[in-house]
Amino acid sequence: MVARDSSPFSELEHWLDQRGVTEIECLVPDLTGVARGKILPREKFTEDRGMRLPEAIVAIGVTGEFPQSGPYYDVIAPTDRDMHLQPDPATVRIVPWAADPTAQVIHDCFDRNGKLIPYAPRSVLRRVCDLYAAEGWSPVVAPELEFYLIERNTDPNQPLRAPRGRSGRAETSRQAYSIDAVNEFDPLFEDIYAYCEKMELNVDTLIHEVGAGQMEINFFHDHPLGLADEVFFFKRTIREAALRHEMYATFMAKPMANEPGSAMHIHQSVVDAAGRNIFSNTDGSPSDAFRWYIGGLQRYIPAAMALFAPYVNSYRRLARATAAPINIQWGTDNRTVGIRAPLAQAAARRVENRVIGADANPYVALAATLACGYLGMKNRIEPKPECKGDAYLGDYSLPRSLGEALELLKAKTDLHDALGREFVTVYTEVKEIEYEEFMKVISPWEREHLLLHV
Repeated sequence: MVARDSSPFSELEHWLDQRGVTEIECLVPDLTGVARGKILPREKFTEDRGMRLPEAIVAIGVTGEFPQSGPYYDVIAPTDRDMHLQPDPATVRIVPWAADPTAQVIHDCFDRNGKLIPYAPRSVLRRVCDLYAAEGWSPVVAPELEFYLIERNTDPNQPLRAPRGRSGRAETSRQAYSIDAVNEFDPLFEDIYAYCEKMELNVDTLIHEVGAGQMEINFFHDHPLGLADEVFFFKRTIREAALRHEMYATFMAKPMANEPGSAMHIHQSVVDAAGRNIFSNTDGSPSDAFRWYIGGLQRYIPAAMALFAPYVNSYRRLARATAAPINIQWGTDNRTVGIRAPLAQAAARRVENRVIGADANPYVALAATLACGYLGMKNRIEPKPECKGDAYLGDYSLPRSLGEALELLKAKTDLHDALGREFVTVYTEVKEIEYEEFMKVISPWEREHLLLHV
C-alpha cells in the first residue's frame, strides 16, 4: 500500500514494479458498494493513468436499473457522458487470489472540468471529512462488521441455511463468542487472514456472533476514508474466500428469518489539530461536543435511515427482540440503545452508532453518521436524557420501511447540505426504483395467508 502523503504516481509505479504486477483491477465503488470498473494490462494502466466510465455507473441500484426520468437527470446528463477516473495510490493492494500478479486500486471520479463527481460514494465521504477539516477537526472511526457464512444456495426461493463445518454438521443453536464454533471454519479463516495480511488490511478481532454461522470482524480505528476502503476490500475478500470453501458469505441485514440480523456498528470520535479528543474536557469529563454529537445523531438518524438501512430487507433486522435497536435512545455501556457510549478513558471517549446495517455502503454510512454528529456539534443540539434501562422496551422511533425512510430523508434539507444535494437526489431516485421493483414481487406469506382467506 502506498503512503497517502507520498509522491503519488512515482511511488505507485515503484510499488507495482516491486511486485511484478501485470494486471490492474481499476475499481470504483457504486451506490450499493459493488466494485465497478475495468481490468487493464499494466502497460495500459501506466500509459493512461486513469480511465473513463459513463457517469451513471456509480449511480445504479442493486438490480442494475436506472430511473427513466425525473430529478435524477437534473444531476446526471441524459447524454450518458463520461466521467474521468483517477487512481488513489494509497488504495493499491495486491489481489491475493489471482493466478497472475494482479493489483487492485480504487479510483476517484471527476467530471471533465476536474471536479469530483458529487454523488460518487467516495466523494460524499470526502465532502463530509472536509466539513470537519474546516473546523480544525479530524474524525476517527472503527467499524465492527457482522456477516453470515451460509450453505451454497442457487435457488432464491429456498431459505438459507448455516454451512457445515469441519465436523460435518451445521450449527443448530446459538453460539455467541464460542471459540469452538469459530474453529469449525478454521481452513476458511486461515485463508481470510492470509488474504488480509497480503492486502495490508488492518483487521483486529474475529468473534462468533449470536446467529448460527454469524461472525463479526473488528477494524482498528483510523481515518474514515481509509477505513471505508478497507471495509470495501474486506467484503470483496471474504466473499471470494468463502466461495473457495464451497460456501457463501453474506452481508444481508436479515438473511434468515429466525436468526438475528447483521449490523455494522461504527465507533466514532473527533480529535483536534493537536490530536486531543474533543469529546473529553481537560479534567476527563464528557465535553459539550460529546453531548452535542449525540444530540445530532438523535435528531438526524431517522432521516438518515435510508442510508444506514438501504434495502427493503434492512428493516426486517430493526425489530423488537432481534438484538437490534428500534429507537435512538442513548446510554453508557448499554447495548440495547441505538447510540451507545462505551466505557473508556477520556482520551478514548467515543460514540457507537448501532443502527447501521451490514448491508450499508461503508462510504455512505460513514459519511451519514459523521454528518449527523457534525450537525449536532455545529447547531449545539442537546441530547435527550440518557437511557439507563432496557431500550428494547421503549417505543419505535425509527422508520419501519424503506418507503418511509426515503420520505424522511427527502424532507431533511439541512442533512442534504452536509451530504450534497446532488447525492441525495440521485440516491433517493435510485432507491425509489428499487422499492418499486420489490413491490412487484408477491411473497410466500401473502400466498399462504391471503390466497383463500380474504
